[in-house]
Amino acid sequence: MLARELKDKLQQAVDDGFGAQLEYTKNLVNLASLRGQEYAIQDLFFRQFQSRGMKVDRFKMDRDAILSHPGGSPFSDTHSDAPIVVGIHHPREEIGRSLILNAHLDVVPTGPNELWSDDPFSGKIDGPWMYGRGSADMKAGSAANLAAMDALRRVGLQPAATVYVQSVVEEESTGNGALMTWLRGYTADAVLIPEPTGTKLVRANVGVLWFQMKVQGVPVHVQDMGEGANAIDAAYGVIGALRALEAHWNAQKGEYANFKDLPHPINLNIGKIAGGDWASSVPAWCEIDCRISIFPGVSAEDAERQIRDCVAQFSRNDAFLANNPPEIIVNGFHAEGYVLNPGSEAETVLGRAHADAFGAPLETATLPAYIDTRVYALYNQIPALCYGPASRNVHGFDECVDLESLKRITKALTLFIAEWCGTETIDIN
Repeated sequence: MLARELKDKLQQAVDDGFGAQLEYTKNLVNLASLRGQEYAIQDLFFRQFQSRGMKVDRFKMDRDAILSHPGGSPFSDTHSDAPIVVGIHHPREEIGRSLILNAHLDVVPTGPNELWSDDPFSGKIDGPWMYGRGSADMKAGSAANLAAMDALRRVGLQPAATVYVQSVVEEESTGNGALMTWLRGYTADAVLIPEPTGTKLVRANVGVLWFQMKVQGVPVHVQDMGEGANAIDAAYGVIGALRALEAHWNAQKGEYANFKDLPHPINLNIGKIAGGDWASSVPAWCEIDCRISIFPGVSAEDAERQIRDCVAQFSRNDAFLANNPPEIIVNGFHAEGYVLNPGSEAETVLGRAHADAFGAPLETATLPAYIDTRVYALYNQIPALCYGPASRNVHGFDECVDLESLKRITKALTLFIAEWCGTETIDIN
């Protein structure tokens, strides 16, 4: 365990650097790193790693390797080809435990700008909050990874073990970026990902599937609509069948200890819908994009099969769809969930760091959403810690991160790195 004097010095170092940390976080938010537009922000990270004396590895997705791996998600026309960047810290002597600090820099679309109180990429600070798309999810956490390393350096120390600081893309749509780091060969004794978890450690999270359903109709003039087939109406019927499947999966929550107390852990979202060409023509087509979650331990392949069976069964009992079944295309997440088993030394060390930074015991939570931690838990098979600041309106309007919690999370990260990796002195003159 760390000495009290060192703990105090490290926490003060975070305080001393917090202004610069916020400015850097704001710069990250200002870069609109939407899917496929992450080149500039990844170049920035490349330079940031270099400026800290890290070795830097920049590489693209290996499509064949990803598609041949059971944890890989399908590629689509919108899949990002921006690079992944890893900054590598090597100590003078490897005496501690190695660590991966991971963060994703891709963000979801903003929606209509007029529904935001400010520019969606402003990074504006108002009271205890920083606003902007990606401020919480998860540019504040990404900046905290570097700020924690900087705090150590500020007091003349560095980790006495290898640390890989990973900046990945595709977390919001496939999870292929984090998987690619594993396929590239990166692993360590533990991983920590500072997603906005409300200062709690994630005990379990769901897997996620994305799929698109295409329904064809028979177009006629609306005056003769009885002679045609409305693709949008047919799609609504299939959505009803999928809602029944969602309810069936939720009814099984009692079989999953970490999820049994959640009111609705499995969520089907109809995220996009488009169809038809003319208000006075019976629509000939409809496409809907869906997202559904699955319990840990349920394979993505099995969940996909159940979805296809559900749609096929409904179609067989529909006069039109029986001969014109919908087409289902898996076009994104095809990822399983995971459970973090308690009792690892990494969790114990994080618990001590959190208690010092927050003055309270570390709590855990179950997350009914996707996080990249699944890669490290399922495939690296190392202690996979997801733990980060408090936030509001993630994926919504006026997304923001709580700055006081961010400062304390950064202190906990710094203390965790110091104890987990050990430290060695460096010349800071």
